[in-house]
Amino acid sequence: MTQGESTGRRARAHAGPGGRRPTINDVARIAGVSKKTVSRVINESPLVRGETREAVKKVIQETGFSPDPHARSLAFRRAFLVGLIYDNPNPQHTVSHQEGLLEAFKTSGLELAIRPIDRSSPRRLAEIRTFVERQKPFGVVLPSPVSEDEALVELLKSLNCPYVRIAAVPLDSPDRMVVSHDGDGAAEAARHLADLGHRRIALILGPTTFRSSLERRRGFEAGLAERGLTLDPALIKSAGYTYETGLEAARELFALADRPTAVFALNDEMATGVYRAAREAGLQVPQDVSVVGFDDAPIATRIWPTLSSVRLPLRDMGRMAGEMLAPNGILDPEAAHEVWPQLVVRESSAPPPA
Repeated sequence: MTQGESTGRRARAHAGPGGRRPTINDVARIAGVSKKTVSRVINESPLVRGETREAVKKVIQETGFSPDPHARSLAFRRAFLVGLIYDNPNPQHTVSHQEGLLEAFKTSGLELAIRPIDRSSPRRLAEIRTFVERQKPFGVVLPSPVSEDEALVELLKSLNCPYVRIAAVPLDSPDRMVVSHDGDGAAEAARHLADLGHRRIALILGPTTFRSSLERRRGFEAGLAERGLTLDPALIKSAGYTYETGLEAARELFALADRPTAVFALNDEMATGVYRAAREAGLQVPQDVSVVGFDDAPIATRIWPTLSSVRLPLRDMGRMAGEMLAPNGILDPEAAHEVWPQLVVRESSAPPPA
């Protein structure tokens, strides 16, 4: 009989007497280790030798032992709960971050709580204080633009609540940041349109209070400058990262006597509004006007013609943030946690009309 078979037989024979559920004490007794060692294995501590770790995991599997979430919470003095605190007009961002976080939490025992806030509300800090004090989360994730709220970050620090910020540029120490480098993706879009031969290129902005909007504009203008081009102020329109605001901005652009031959919208929701405005104006995409968006959301491949868009790996960003918070975190806390946008060229961008 092998050692593994012997351990398994002892596990089935001795765990959970009287029909009760096996406990951490049962696992420790059968594996021949301390309760503290079992706890370390459960929480993926690097302080346990590989041979011991495998032996304890085998006993856990054989006995069907499941850690008590309440007991784990007491051990960490926190609930095994991570809050995703967001305020974004684009729901796809939140959904994609959520998917990435859930992927990161598969083996950590953490659960996800979605907590919307209104960044403009004077009560936002009081509301988050109540959330943290009542729920005692293991940590929180702050996607853009909530990640730019320094007052909120200072509150979390005062409450000793771990956090990870997701933003277009570094705003904090590397162990608290996932950086998306939005400006680099926007610069690639600018070079793409310029290389196609476009000279009258319009820009539809997102909210000026969002750092992502500012970085995307900066990157786009830098990319045009590389090709010797500048933006005509008449072709810059403010909007709000929504379909409706993109539609209204594009209507203004297409009403101009000297309309643009290309439009870069700073997210895909607004880019779909450009499609509608072009159709209303009797224009075809891309024969009369090229359109490029940002995010590469699912809608980019569901509209016709398919939308050229700067792909932002939102799910990867959420997964990265989750792995940084998880008790068995696999990322180097000293390393820079970064993603890089990449332009995906589809049918909506082409040379300008002759």
